[in-house]
Amino acid sequence: MDKNKMPSAWLSAIPLVSLLTLLFIIIRIFGSDALNGASQIALLLSAAICIAVSVFFCKGKWEDFENRIASNIKDIATAIIILLLIGALAGSWMISGVVPTMIYYGMKILNPDFFLASGCLICAVVSVMTGSSWSTIATVGIALMGIGEALGFSSGWTAGAIISGAYFGDKVSPLSDTTVLASSVSGTPLFKHIRYLMITTIPSMLIALAIYTVAGFSGGSGDSPDRIAEFASAIDGTFNISLLLLLIPVFTGILIARKVPSVVTLFLSALAAGLTATISQPHILHEISSGTGNLFADTVEGLMKTWYGNTSVATGYEPLDSLVATKGMGGMMNTIWLIICAMCFGGAMTASGMLKSLTSLFLKFMKNRTGLVSSTVFSGLTLNICTADQYISIILLGNMFKDIYREKGYESRLLSRTTEDSVTVTSVLIPWNTCGLAQSTVLGTATIAYLPYCFFNLISPLMSIIVAATGYRIFRHAAEPGKNEKRK
Repeated sequence: MDKNKMPSAWLSAIPLVSLLTLLFIIIRIFGSDALNGASQIALLLSAAICIAVSVFFCKGKWEDFENRIASNIKDIATAIIILLLIGALAGSWMISGVVPTMIYYGMKILNPDFFLASGCLICAVVSVMTGSSWSTIATVGIALMGIGEALGFSSGWTAGAIISGAYFGDKVSPLSDTTVLASSVSGTPLFKHIRYLMITTIPSMLIALAIYTVAGFSGGSGDSPDRIAEFASAIDGTFNISLLLLLIPVFTGILIARKVPSVVTLFLSALAAGLTATISQPHILHEISSGTGNLFADTVEGLMKTWYGNTSVATGYEPLDSLVATKGMGGMMNTIWLIICAMCFGGAMTASGMLKSLTSLFLKFMKNRTGLVSSTVFSGLTLNICTADQYISIILLGNMFKDIYREKGYESRLLSRTTEDSVTVTSVLIPWNTCGLAQSTVLGTATIAYLPYCFFNLISPLMSIIVAATGYRIFRHAAEPGKNEKRK
């Protein structure tokens, strides 16, 4: 868009205010069913408002919007495939007995008082090794949700601990795509970026773990031993529990360690778990089939439903029934639908220039180091809200601020760290962001329910600003636009 046609900040706020207003109304009316279609309509209406305002007031061209929206949807094609495979993975790991086995032995090992802190640490370690918060949450996270239910913890607390740990690992792992993206966009060497991240990331994680430790002593139910016994008995009576089933997670870990692409890893893991179900849980496959009496047909039908459809298993214990029910690939369709609509809104905001206009509001606060970092943090949050995708937000934020940091004499690693602190960890806190949508669907917990308990994610942006205010290990050199920064 030509500079003389760039929309003002007030004009640019119209679509965003419209979206927030519509979502507020929809959530009040539809509640947890808001993602079944109403939120998608809100995003499309807001995109239409954005386009209309741009066309009538800024002479925007339809071709620009169409191309940007198509580009956005193309960019998330892999994410959509991953979501479908995560649905298949979750279903097959549950029906094959992998997740029930992890829950069964996890309840025997984990101390209820330290469950939240332990769950957070477990997810952090797995996510560091895998480089993927999504895979961690879809596997270990689901098992921990079951254990938390058995121990009497609310789903919000358990999901918050899981997400905090998973996004800690995603943020600092050299295998993480967001970590690599943030460092590359800002022009910072990867391991230099990771080392610098630790200054804000470690304190944020320690505070979160302290909160989870304190909460663990008071958050569980007083009848935990009885609930654990009931859960364990129901699981053991329904599934064939065996340590051999844990070979599936080991197999998945090996694929990840060998850096096999995520799509291939998830596909092979779901395939292996499904085939294992035919041996380990044939009675479950028969139960979820239509029961024709033909053993082969019922097994194939049950196996296919495990990957793509809704399944329910009668365990004789109601809390466990809801936990082991799966939705497969089909359960991801509302999320995928919403992501596509979110990309339409993000594409419209980007093509119209309204996104750039809104983020430029923060530039006037860049009078000092703290103002620069604070402006970057709030710009990152704004991008996460408007584009609904962390990858797009990281790219846009890095491109917007790279020259500004260089011109003001700050190292590129300060920008890369602030980008991770403000974009990567907060994406999961926004209901219509791809991360918020994916994790709320996988964990079966609404974003608004777990948001208050994702302490690592909430603390990280604030820690970035606090460290900037103290000036700790923030080096400045003579501004040299267009030249490489000095080595420190």
